[in-house]
Amino acid sequence: MSDPLLLYLHGFLSSPLSQKAQQTVKYCEQMGFGKFINVPTLNLSPSETISELQSILDSYEPEKVMLMGSSLGGYYATHLSEIYDAPAVLINPAVRPFEHWEKHVGEHRNYYSDEVHLVTREHIDELRNLYVNKLSNPDNIMALVQTGDETLDYRLAEEKFANAHCIVREGGNHSYENYVSELPMIFEFLLSRIGHFER
Repeated sequence: MSDPLLLYLHGFLSSPLSQKAQQTVKYCEQMGFGKFINVPTLNLSPSETISELQSILDSYEPEKVMLMGSSLGGYYATHLSEIYDAPAVLINPAVRPFEHWEKHVGEHRNYYSDEVHLVTREHIDELRNLYVNKLSNPDNIMALVQTGDETLDYRLAEEKFANAHCIVREGGNHSYENYVSELPMIFEFLLSRIGHFER
């Protein structure tokens, strides 16, 4: 039986070292799933990022692919879920980032690596090109949002994923408070959609 893949996509200016990414890796290790998770560094343009992620996904059987994404990573995961018909869990996901990306044009410093990241106006168009207008398979998507998200309007995700598995938690913040407590439910959702596998 072929190995599954869980691809975790971090947010804008974040890193595989982010708290949620590391908590997810630790949980995978605890459940014997550690060797199947991949948390790539996403510091390229949107189109280059998607191309790089597709090169990873293309080396796996589509029915064994699972996605997780936080913030902008949730936007990318939505796009990839549509292409690969793969289950995806989105944590406080960006829904239409191209509508407010103008304010990000310029140089930014990564929160973790201190690396400078340049955002251009071309990136806005690249983000727009990745937009999924209507989900082909809403049952593939679980969106977890908190009403206290200070960065993104949770109501956009609530509306976008109304026909999917959308869970709205009161309070919280953009980082998603009490994330660890959601991990059992997240993995039950993802693993139920790829079937059983040998550990």
